[in-house]
Amino acid sequence: MPRILTYNVHRCLGTDGRLSPARIADVVAAYEPDVVALQELDVGRVRTGGVDQAHAIAQALGMHVHFHASMRVLEEQYGNAILTHRPTKLIKAEPLPGLAGKPGLEPRGALWASVNIGGVDVQIINTHLGLRRHERLAQVNALLGPHWLGHPSCREPAILLGDLNATPRSRAYQRLASHLWDAQALARPSKPRATFPSRLPMLRIDHVFVSRGIAVQRVEAVRTPLARVASDHLPLLVEFHIVRAKAHQASMGHAHG
Repeated sequence: MPRILTYNVHRCLGTDGRLSPARIADVVAAYEPDVVALQELDVGRVRTGGVDQAHAIAQALGMHVHFHASMRVLEEQYGNAILTHRPTKLIKAEPLPGLAGKPGLEPRGALWASVNIGGVDVQIINTHLGLRRHERLAQVNALLGPHWLGHPSCREPAILLGDLNATPRSRAYQRLASHLWDAQALARPSKPRATFPSRLPMLRIDHVFVSRGIAVQRVEAVRTPLARVASDHLPLLVEFHIVRAKAHQASMGHAHG
């Protein structure tokens, strides 16, 4: 059964102060996911020893990698990636809107890859949203709009996942939940798991949202001893299967509600 995992790796800096892309790869490898969405990767940055963390982790896992830099300063990059060992192609990778009049906010972005799982092309969008409420809402609206989930190419089944910096009570979360299903709400038994901070998780801000055509079997916030120290977030793993859709696959904007 296919598995997808989202993980904010905090530039591979553990809660013990150690930098280790290899340790992040070990946390992921133990769960043998088909697709991995990573946030907060450093590529060629002095602060993390100039390592291309996206490629280092992908290589350790034997996966292809699509990386998108949300932020670039000269040769240094920082952003998100989708890794998979399945056939895949990158559809797009772009910045998301910030807030007018707040140019100092950290730039945010998303990337969308089509991944072939069991003969079905699954549209996967990985993102890391902003810290401010209005910023997140603008970013969610962009993701639900015609360039991303509402795009004609973004046919079901689709999965949007990542560190959304939004709890289930937030407007950004609720806006997404009116178009897609929160995998944690679909899992049985349904006891949603927090993912942040990793040592004593209190907040549910890392999410996997799914369209019709994705039947969620199991959700797990990975709480192994290694996961609790490798990053300040825990990974969130979703096991699912693809329901063969009828010929009338509608575009995502009309999933429901």
